[in-house]
Amino acid sequence: MKKDKLSLSNDKSSSKDKPSSSNPSGSWGDEKKETDEDLVEKTEGVALITGEPKKAIIKLSGPLIVAMILMSAYNLVDAIWVSGLGGNALAAVGFVTPLFMILVGLSNGIGAGATSAISRCIGARNTQGVNNTAMHTLVITIIISVILTILLELFLHPLLSVLGAGNTIDLAVSYGRVTFAGTILMLFTGAAYGILRSEGDTKRTMHAMIISSVVNMVLDPILIYLAGWGIAGAAWATLISQAIVAVIILYWFLKKKDTFATLSWKYFKPDLNVSKSILGVGLPASAEFMVMSAVTAILNVILVKVAGTDAVAVYSAGWRVVMMAIIPMAAVGTAVVTVSGVAYGARKYKNLRIAHNYSIKVGLVVAIITSIITYVFAPQISKIFAYSPETAYLAPTIAAFLQVMCLFYIFVPPGLMSSSVFQGVGKGITSLIFTVLRQLLFVALFAYILAITLNFGQQGVWWGIVAGDIAGSAVAYTWARLYISRIQKQV
Repeated sequence: MKKDKLSLSNDKSSSKDKPSSSNPSGSWGDEKKETDEDLVEKTEGVALITGEPKKAIIKLSGPLIVAMILMSAYNLVDAIWVSGLGGNALAAVGFVTPLFMILVGLSNGIGAGATSAISRCIGARNTQGVNNTAMHTLVITIIISVILTILLELFLHPLLSVLGAGNTIDLAVSYGRVTFAGTILMLFTGAAYGILRSEGDTKRTMHAMIISSVVNMVLDPILIYLAGWGIAGAAWATLISQAIVAVIILYWFLKKKDTFATLSWKYFKPDLNVSKSILGVGLPASAEFMVMSAVTAILNVILVKVAGTDAVAVYSAGWRVVMMAIIPMAAVGTAVVTVSGVAYGARKYKNLRIAHNYSIKVGLVVAIITSIITYVFAPQISKIFAYSPETAYLAPTIAAFLQVMCLFYIFVPPGLMSSSVFQGVGKGITSLIFTVLRQLLFVALFAYILAITLNFGQQGVWWGIVAGDIAGSAVAYTWARLYISRIQKQV
């Protein structure tokens, strides 16, 4: 990315906007700032996120939408190739998936923690803090990766036995051994994406994710079928694609050196406060992922109880569409983390309110359009998952599920953007509380009451998801509004 020398003294921020030694950015009070702070090189991304919040949210969201959609497409293609090996192979991947999702949650969590902590340093104009936080992110990633790799490789067989792998356990172990050998690659790329997002460089994040997805999709059939590696070939395809992306990322940071954050041991100064700033968002963000997975399991149990396994098939297929549909909103939320972190670090709390309000408006526009499209084309969409004679009878029910979820979309933005604001300002626990309230208290509870107590069957679960989303979003939105108003009064 192009770098421009911008004089920070030209920033028209009043003295009250300048962070104090105990500023909320996480720019650690004991750390000396750059001596040439009045003349700092900014990348185009940093210039963007330190400027007008609305423009930053839109420009950061676009590349993220493209990348997320392609990643979702890769996951679907990967499942299709593995399914060609037979039911046991597909089941084996399914048994490894819960463990794999823990790693995905950690990868996303570390990335979110890095984005929040570094963006706050950028807002506070603490360039030493930016580099030191980036290095702390790398160290944390290495430590967690080493520990998890050892544990997963040593205890993979018994873990899969507990998860019920049964007669597919050999296939599951074959797939899992290779997958978890690449733990450090998965966590590193997630952390690196977080660092790049923190400095407003979502284009490069998009490029890396596109390369990873394309390489993976190309290698899948080659390694699974042509090389004859079977299910292990799918794992190797993932590992190789991650390794290629990791090399590219390291080239950007260590060779090309055109990022705002610099990865170098000379900038690393061990500091517990820096680690807390990263993990204070990263660990709760990872936990949110696990809470959502747990609630999915709970809903599956309720569905089986009230309508049998077909209801789970309907929910599983329909929810894939829902996840694809909310990608644009999720991308906006990811952009809000960066913009909120910068605003908070700079103590420009007015920008925090602007980011919150504007992102919700953008999200609502997207949600309304998505709802209309989904409602109208639900019958056609449902046939994608029920194209065979054996599953054709599920199509009308899948279509009905999707049409109920149209109301769900409308209430996603207020809750999602509010959680993103709290992640941006470093309050990861607050964001986790929202997820627990929405998922465990509201969604699971409402689904149980409507489906079982009131005997509405599987449709009760669907409407429970909608009701839980509405209640959870209302709590998160109200909490965020009150929080922003309170900190604005303190300035």
